[in-house]
Amino acid sequence: MHIEDIEIGEDLNFEQMLNESFENTENNSVVDGVIVEITDESVLIDVGQKIEGRLHISEITINGEIQYKQGDTIKVVLMGSRGERPSISHKKVLQKLKFESFVEQHKDDLEEAIIEGKITSVKNRGGFIIEDDNGLEYFMPMAQSYLKSFGAVGKKVKAKVLKVNEAQNSIIVSRKKLIEEAKVQKDLKVSQIMEKGEVVNGIIKKITSYGMFVDLGGMDGLVNYNEISYKGPVNPANYYNEGDEVSVLVMSYDKTKQHLSLSIKAAIPNPWEEIRDELEVGDTITVTISNFESYGAFVDLGNDIEGLLHISEISWNKSIKNPKDLLTLGDEVNVEVIELNVEKKRLRVSLKNLHEKPFKKFVSNNKVGSVVNGTIATLTEFGAFITIDGVDGLLHNEEVSWDSSDKCKNLYKKGDDIEIKIIKIDLDKENISLSVKETLPSPAKQFQQNYKNGDIVKGKIKDIKDFGVFIILENNLDGLIRTEDLEPIVVEDIKIGNDLEAVVINIDTKRNRVRLSVKRLEQQEQKELLKSVNDTSSMTLGDLLENRLK
Repeated sequence: MHIEDIEIGEDLNFEQMLNESFENTENNSVVDGVIVEITDESVLIDVGQKIEGRLHISEITINGEIQYKQGDTIKVVLMGSRGERPSISHKKVLQKLKFESFVEQHKDDLEEAIIEGKITSVKNRGGFIIEDDNGLEYFMPMAQSYLKSFGAVGKKVKAKVLKVNEAQNSIIVSRKKLIEEAKVQKDLKVSQIMEKGEVVNGIIKKITSYGMFVDLGGMDGLVNYNEISYKGPVNPANYYNEGDEVSVLVMSYDKTKQHLSLSIKAAIPNPWEEIRDELEVGDTITVTISNFESYGAFVDLGNDIEGLLHISEISWNKSIKNPKDLLTLGDEVNVEVIELNVEKKRLRVSLKNLHEKPFKKFVSNNKVGSVVNGTIATLTEFGAFITIDGVDGLLHNEEVSWDSSDKCKNLYKKGDDIEIKIIKIDLDKENISLSVKETLPSPAKQFQQNYKNGDIVKGKIKDIKDFGVFIILENNLDGLIRTEDLEPIVVEDIKIGNDLEAVVINIDTKRNRVRLSVKRLEQQEQKELLKSVNDTSSMTLGDLLENRLK
């Protein structure tokens, strides 16, 4: 509760209030009386006056048991009269004895004594009645309470003695005075600590999710979870227990709110400054795996410093998706420093840099053109990644088969062992290109064994495109006749499935392609016809043309 939230009334005349509260009488003297009658509600006592005085039965009852019987002598306080009947109280006799004991106990510092008790009632909204463990009652004026009347009954409080009225056997106390004096003392003590700038020791009183409350000899301060470790925000329960002693430095103090901010990490040397001249990029250090995240692991150097081992720096194997697959919490590992920024408190390390790079080993053992064995690591829409000696190479769909319709995902499954050919190694990008089809005979190469440029072939029309026509040759090999090579045939006059004859003009065994030409066939046939005319003197040109047309 803050001081500004407390309802504070106007100061009252304590003497007047005391008289009202404890019903001041003419003599307030203690006399012996004799119990005349005891009923369920009251006790009549003869005090030597015309009419007996009356006590409520509760004044002679303890824990439900009546302590006296008819005829017993009992001490009571005379407090005047109500009509003709004397006003008496046995309870005030007990209070008087307790009052006298309290005064004797604190006679040397009576108005500096501090009491503790429970609020038992609100006195006409003018203040509170407080009763301590011995049953002694005190009066606390509302203006001296720093409390609201609502909900105050039953509350345990501490207060300081303001005034003692021995004539009335009463004590007036103030919680306000105790709080304000404690505030002044706290302000002074904090000021002295901050002025010296010294580290002080305290005891952890309470641990929360956002920090810890530390007792510095009667005043509490908060160590925020950001001020516990140089690692950054941490859970204080992972580092300390309630009751532990810690060294702290006072960071700030809000006098109005009485908020004292403390720091544990500021009380110790900054470890980042200590490693500034001791560590540099390229150094190998031993660390402990301290925490896991999806993107890597945190490593502990000791002395409140943590570094990041990113998942990409754990292994040269790019297929590793979870750091827990290779590391265990608490493991000690050697790593290489790859980034050190003291100002930003950032340290990055690498585990894979301390192992031979698989790509380097691969290049030393393999070359373009080599046929090797590999294992399917990953299947994708565009191909497959094949693992060879710890390195992944790409088998593109275009290289899986001489049939362009084949795809890796339709031919293989993860874990399959296959024979492949290395067709490219990019040293700069560290990429490896692989091929299965180059380990197999090319249909165009088989075609080349039976045909050469100039040979005439026949096939069925497979597809018609804007740029030409494809026909099916032997071994399901495609032959392309470009539009300009179709003359004198017109594209509109042909249909898929029709037979077509053409001349071979190019066989590309690397790309598995065969170029054909109808135009060249026409030219070739004309040349043969002219040659026949020159070789056959008995025949006329008309005869030859007639035979050709037939």
